[in-house]
Formats: sequence, structure tokens, C-alpha cells
Amino acid sequence: MLLDLGLPDFDGMEVIKKVREWSEMPIIVVSARDQDKEKAAALDSGADDYLTKPFSATELMARIRVALRHLHRAGVIKQQTSLAVGGLRIDFDKHLVYLDDAELHATPMEYNLLALFFRNIGKVLTTKYMIKEIYGVGYGTDTQALRTLMASLRLFSVK
Repeated sequence: MLLDLGLPDFDGMEVIKKVREWSEMPIIVVSARDQDKEKAAALDSGADDYLTKPFSATELMARIRVALRHLHRAGVIKQQTSLAVGGLRIDFDKHLVYLDDAELHATPMEYNLLALFFRNIGKVLTTKYMIKEIYGVGYGTDTQALRTLMASLRLFSVK
């Protein structure tokens, strides 16, 4: 949660305390208040981090990544064992793909590409990133193999 202490209708410090009554979600305070006493009060009330305005988007994103990393380490966020979009489902533990509960024949590379897409739903993936993730760092930048692999996803046959 990103929380600005200067809320018009609420006291930000009270929001921190109320959220802590029911959740361990990370709370990152973003505020123009730069006094050490105010920062300490927010952190002592349950905030996980405090960022003084103005700040860069780069620093904010880094602090969000740190908060998420802490959740992963604490076991609060667990890696999902399967995901479904529409009738398509992928089982990460068994490395299997299903369409409407029927198992699909997927090569290891097809599975890896689908898993990459499923783990990055809602994100734009560059060709360079996909090649690195699917084929490895030393593969280069030739996109033809990736294009062929993506085309093969359309040709799945049901068992």
C-alpha cells in the first residue's frame, strides 16, 4: 500500500494503525513531511518504509520491489502452482497444459513460453526478454525461432 500521510479526510497515522489490525501488507508512506520525528512515528505505527517527496519513480519502484521481496521471504506470497485464463490452464508443478480440462501436447519449449506468458499476465514483454528467458543469455537476438515457437502454440492438439 502506498499511503500519503496528507489525506484530506483521514489521519494517515490512523490508517496505518487500522490496516495493521487486519493485514501485514507492506505499507510505504509517501509524504512531504520530512521531520525525523514524523518518519519515526509512521514507522513505529506499522509502516514498512517512508519516502519523502519529491522522489523519483525509479526509487519508488525499487522500494516496492524490496517490500515484495520481504513478503516472498516471509512466505506471505507463495508461488502459484497453477493459473487459468479462460479455458486454458497451466500446472507449474507438473509442467502440464490443459484446455477445457483436456491435456494438451506441449513440447518443453512451448510449455516454457506459455509459462512465461502466464507468469507475466498484463505485462508487455520485449522480444529480447522472451528470447533470454526461453533460450538463454547466449542465444543472441534472432527472432525467427521465437516466432516459430509462438506460431506452434496455435497448433496444439488435444489428447
